[in-house]
Amino acid sequence: MEFQNQYLQSVYKTLEKRSMGMEEFLQAVSEVFLSIAPVLERWPEYEKMGILERISEPERFIQFQVPWVDDSGQVRVNRGYRVQFSSAIGPYKGGLRFHPTVSASVIKFLGFEQIFKNALTGLPMGGGKGGADFDPKGKSDGEIMRFCQSFMTELSKHIGPNTDVPAGDIGVGGREIGYLFGQYKRLQNEFTGVLTGKHLNVGGSLTRTEATGYGLVYLTEEMLKVMKSTSLSGKTVAVSGAGNVAIYAAEKAMQLGAKVVTVSDSGGYIYAENGIDLDVLKQIKEVERLRLTEYAKRVSGAAYHAGCEGVWSVACDVALPCATQNELNGASAKALIKSGVIAVAEGANMPVTPDAIALLQEAGVLYVPGKASNAGGVATSGLEMSQNSQRLSWTFDEVDKRLQGIMVNIFHTIYDTAAAYGAPGNLMDGANIAGFLKVADAMLWEGV
Repeated sequence: MEFQNQYLQSVYKTLEKRSMGMEEFLQAVSEVFLSIAPVLERWPEYEKMGILERISEPERFIQFQVPWVDDSGQVRVNRGYRVQFSSAIGPYKGGLRFHPTVSASVIKFLGFEQIFKNALTGLPMGGGKGGADFDPKGKSDGEIMRFCQSFMTELSKHIGPNTDVPAGDIGVGGREIGYLFGQYKRLQNEFTGVLTGKHLNVGGSLTRTEATGYGLVYLTEEMLKVMKSTSLSGKTVAVSGAGNVAIYAAEKAMQLGAKVVTVSDSGGYIYAENGIDLDVLKQIKEVERLRLTEYAKRVSGAAYHAGCEGVWSVACDVALPCATQNELNGASAKALIKSGVIAVAEGANMPVTPDAIALLQEAGVLYVPGKASNAGGVATSGLEMSQNSQRLSWTFDEVDKRLQGIMVNIFHTIYDTAAAYGAPGNLMDGANIAGFLKVADAMLWEGV
């Protein structure tokens, strides 16, 4: 990666040497660095105070073993992580991911993204992320409980309600959060809001399950309104993924009058020409925890196709990638552009590859990165932290209204920032610059 700005080039080259093999992390850093060159030209004090060196290096990176016993009595060992990237504007905040693909690079990329995502919400949260290369799929409840308890035994030494507040991510839902919270409470002998995404009876927040998907659609609707003078009503929407983000993005898009025709999992995708049956999807994925092949068996007119990348071959007006990083590549972008797509909004973390982003922008397709469009989850986690601090519980409508306000505000912040820094309509630059400015200014104020 080459940068015209010498400061950017110097910092990136040093980071590249220190991060050999960490492709996902370097991809995330280069995306932000490419956007902020105009900021560095306008504000030279950032270079003098070493802001780039400090913001791209974790304040703390923890790696640890997670031993646990499976149902047959066999001892298993996984690798756990927690990265604490920036506490400039608040305690570290970011999810835990349990998935076989979790590595130091993946955790660092997610943590780096989280710095700017959290800043864009307007809430006082720093950037963090964590997880393990453990796969909950196919495990019994007892195995998952024992793994979570072992994981938290080490993680508990590094987190706290005013230090670092984890949440869920891929592979970490309400069940896992419950086991993690129970172990933390047992170890620390205190009942505190150290995790978000909790059960409602122990300080959880209404709307948290729906938040990332709903927030994605709220921002997409505002983007279409402002930049295309249209709405989701009557639009055909393609969604990837079949977890919380995908399901509730589909739900909110339908509520706003769109027709959602696809969902996917790691094996393949469903195409439903007449629209996805949300009740059946929720039953299969949330209750029975089955593969999407089961959906095609239960819903007439729905076709299952092997290979999840094919989801982007379906003609649509709006694409919402909600599965995982780098799932929508250049070939997929070309297919979407050919089909007449007008907007792509990221529901997952970094799901669109750099070459695909360039193609979408060149074609005039609206594109918004996940650090803005999928910030609804962490925003509502921040609202859960507020409720825990005040010992209050807000209604679903109260939280949903606050969430919608946050997402609409994020859109206008990145839209206005892009214009102010010479890139009108470039929401990726707007998101990167707006998030960077908030954190960098806090770092200047606090000193080295």
